[in-house]
Amino acid sequence: MSTLICGSIAFDSIMVFRGRFKDHILPDQVHILNVAFLVPQLRREYGGTAGNIAYSLKLLGGDALPMATVGADAAAYLQRFDQLGIRRTHLREVADSYTAQAFITTDLDDNQITAFHPGAMSMSQLNEVPGDGSVRLGIVAPDGREGMIAHATQFAEHGIPFIFDPGQGLPMFDAAELDRFLGQATYAVLNDYEAQLVVDKTGTAIEALAHRVSALIVTRGAQGSDIFVGGRVLHIPVARTRRVVDPTGCGDAYRAGLLYGLANGLDWETTGRLAAAMGALKIEHSGAQNHAPPRDEIAERFSESFGFRPW
Repeated sequence: MSTLICGSIAFDSIMVFRGRFKDHILPDQVHILNVAFLVPQLRREYGGTAGNIAYSLKLLGGDALPMATVGADAAAYLQRFDQLGIRRTHLREVADSYTAQAFITTDLDDNQITAFHPGAMSMSQLNEVPGDGSVRLGIVAPDGREGMIAHATQFAEHGIPFIFDPGQGLPMFDAAELDRFLGQATYAVLNDYEAQLVVDKTGTAIEALAHRVSALIVTRGAQGSDIFVGGRVLHIPVARTRRVVDPTGCGDAYRAGLLYGLANGLDWETTGRLAAAMGALKIEHSGAQNHAPPRDEIAERFSESFGFRPW
């Protein structure tokens, strides 16, 4: 089953601050904030929500179709997709623009400060969700505002089930727009902070929001995740990690696990655990696309955490 992944393609410049932000940011002085962090480590990685999710879904054996807009500087990224065997049928180059760029600084507590230049991502509405039957499942991940609105509408009009994943794009939408997204989507996924923000914006309790979709997934970091489905709440524990290196892209790896489970008819208990396993495998590596376990290793690591194999 082909899965259309609507989101961003971006280059990530990742820096590590060998201290803690909280020791340098004074809460009572934030109105005159002027800080600089020395970051001796710097690396450039492939990133963006569509790229990251497609990468991890490909590791699982899924048919990942990223849909995004890129700039004239994207040649290396496009070549990477070719090498990975990820089709780029739905990638569009926007002339006279840069590919989206993220500048991420992480401290010793894994807190992050990010600056993001959207570049070509701002034109994501130029792409359209195909209605010819070539796509059977999708996700609307953080992307350009107009693109997210358009793609959710197109998925709904074509009758294609999809996940609504607003992520860092959530502040762009008001209560009415969030309500419309939830009415169109089949599933929704939020982290615990985003879930509270949606509750505050809409004035609707999380349990009531969960009734708007077939399943609502709320991730809670080291506390695992909760899946609201069928009037129940399934608690999904975290998977075991051998080391914690870098949280960048863990949420996207988690979402790849969700998409694989949905595309292959896995039950929610297994789907949630597969998502957790993918997040754990990712956090053991720097960058969002440098974990490369064979599919059999993914199943073995899943078994180590949860006592059974997903396939």
